[in-house]
Amino acid sequence: MQLTPELLRFVLSGGAAAAANVLARILFSQVMPYSPAIILAYGVGMLTAYLLMRRFVFERSGRGTREEAGRFILVNAVAAAQVWAVSILLARWLLPALGWSWQAETLAHMAGVGSTVLTSYAMHKAFTFRRKGDA
Repeated sequence: MQLTPELLRFVLSGGAAAAANVLARILFSQVMPYSPAIILAYGVGMLTAYLLMRRFVFERSGRGTREEAGRFILVNAVAAAQVWAVSILLARWLLPALGWSWQAETLAHMAGVGSTVLTSYAMHKAFTFRRKGDA
């Protein structure tokens, strides 16, 4: 995949959304267990991402906000499962097996969020923000 201006804007917007996600998870973890904190924080990141992607990354699809947001949520439901699985796998099994304990949950969560960059871009371009009427 070639680094186009659109992909660069996606990565920068996604980075801002990922930062919101991780910071929200750290805050949520103060009042709830790690696993549900990941899911709630993903919602914060998803809202941030949608607003940034719609404004700065993709051209208008010609769909209403409700349909476009619904498509965005579908793509992100798949990505949320990926983030959760990677985060739990790393935090609960791989990092402990490697003897890594310093900020293991935060590192695992950041890796989980990062694991979705290319798949999310491709799905949002082809599905969420594809112009209405395009094949």
